[in-house]
Amino acid sequence: METTKAQVPQHTRKKGGRPAKRVKRTQVLVVRLTETERLLIEGKAREAGLSASAWFRAAAKKAVVVARLRPEEATLLRMLSGLANNFNQITRLAHREGLLSVQGKCRQLLQDIHHILQQVSRDDRKGDSRQEL
Repeated sequence: METTKAQVPQHTRKKGGRPAKRVKRTQVLVVRLTETERLLIEGKAREAGLSASAWFRAAAKKAVVVARLRPEEATLLRMLSGLANNFNQITRLAHREGLLSVQGKCRQLLQDIHHILQQVSRDDRKGDSRQEL
């Protein structure tokens, strides 16, 4: 009687060693830091009980990126700066001529400032869902 390979019981041996990771990190991202930045990150990682890489990954996942100002928003902020200059001039005029003489100008200026601030802070600049001005 001949024995074939299918009939011979094969002993399955355990590999041993560390189990395979569920998530393999194969990608590398190189970040240039100053010595101060590196020490800051390593200190925060140490306080959290993490490696610098683990801390950096966790920080990147939780980070909220605020978009830069659009040209329209920068224009509005320059207008706001100009209105602040006007406000200073009106204040000086009020000291010279009295508050009642510049009351109307003050109200109009405050309305303009309020309108510009509403346009700039309309959407918190947290994503692409910004409204057009």
